[in-house]
Amino acid sequence: MPLLDALKGIAAQLILVHHLVSYGPLAEAAGRMFPGVSGFLFDYGRMVVQVFLVIAGFLATQALVGGGAMPVQPFLLILRRYRRLAVPFVAAMAIAVVCSAIARPWLSGDVVPAAPTLVQFLAHALLLHGVLDVPSLSAGVWYVAIDLQLFALLVLILWLGQRVGGERHGVRLGLVLMLGLALASLFHFNRDDAWDAWAVYFFAAYALGAAAWLIGSGRFGRAGGGKLATLLTIALIIALFIDFRLRIVLAALVALGLGLALRAGLITRWPRSRLLDWLGRVSYAVFLVHFPVLLLFNAAYGAWGNGDDIAALAAMIAGWAASLWVGALFHRHIEQRRW
Repeated sequence: MPLLDALKGIAAQLILVHHLVSYGPLAEAAGRMFPGVSGFLFDYGRMVVQVFLVIAGFLATQALVGGGAMPVQPFLLILRRYRRLAVPFVAAMAIAVVCSAIARPWLSGDVVPAAPTLVQFLAHALLLHGVLDVPSLSAGVWYVAIDLQLFALLVLILWLGQRVGGERHGVRLGLVLMLGLALASLFHFNRDDAWDAWAVYFFAAYALGAAAWLIGSGRFGRAGGGKLATLLTIALIIALFIDFRLRIVLAALVALGLGLALRAGLITRWPRSRLLDWLGRVSYAVFLVHFPVLLLFNAAYGAWGNGDDIAALAAMIAGWAASLWVGALFHRHIEQRRW
C-alpha cells in the first residue's frame, strides 16, 4: 500500500525533525536561526503521531476482520505483535544506552537519559515503561508500548464479541464494543492526560483508522458504511465542540483520506515514488534509532561547535542524514531478520 508507506515515511521524518528542534544545543541553534519554523515544529510536530495511530488501527482491523485471523487464539496474536515490536525495540534501546553514555560527558541538563538500571531496561524490554512510569531510554519510545496496548485491546474486544455473539454475530458485536470504547475515549479518556500511559487515551484515533478500513472496504455495504460514517461524524462534532483537540482533527482527516482512498482504489496505486516507498519501509527503524544518533551530533556540536550557526546547520543536516543511514542499516540487519 504505497499511500500508507508515504504517510508513515513523512510522519517519521517530521518526528525526527521535531526531536531535532526540541533537544540539545542544536535545538537552541535552530531556534536562533529559524525561530518561526523551529517553534512550529516544536509545538505541532509531535501531533503526527496521530498518523501512526490511525494507520495502525487501519492495518490491524484489515488483518483481524478482513483477514479472518480472529478464530486464532487471541493471546497468540498479541504475543506475535509483541515479538514483532519488541525485538527491534530492545536492540534500539541498547543502541540508545551506548549513545547516551558517549554523549553524557558533553551534554548538560536533561537532554541525555541517565544511565539505566536493570529494572528500567527490563521495563522497556517488556514494553511496560509507560505504565510503570520509569524514565525513558530514548525520546518517543512511549509510542511502541501504546501500539502493543492498542492492538491487544482491539484483539480482546473482537474476541469477546465473538465469544458472546457466536459465529453469526460475533464480528458485529465486537465492532459495536470497539465503537463504544472509541466514544468513551473521545469523550472522556482522551481529555484527561492522566490516562496518557494507557491505550484508552489513544483509542479514539486508533478506532478512526479501524472505521476507515470498515467503511472504505465496504465491509457492511454502502448503507451500513454510511450509517457508521454519519455516527462518527456526529460524535466528532459534539466531542470537538465540548473540547476542541487539534490532534483529534488530524486523526479524523487522516482516517477520512484513507477511507476515501481505499474506496476509490487509490491506496494500492498512489503515489508512485521509490523515495516515499523506501521512507515508509524504514520508518519504524528510523523512529527507533534517530534520537540516539541525534544525541551524538548534539554532543559533537556542544564540544567543538563553539556556538557557530554554520557548524550547527551542518551538524543538523549530517544528523538527519546519519539517522536515515543508521535507520536503513537497522531495518535491514535487525528489523527484517525477525530474530
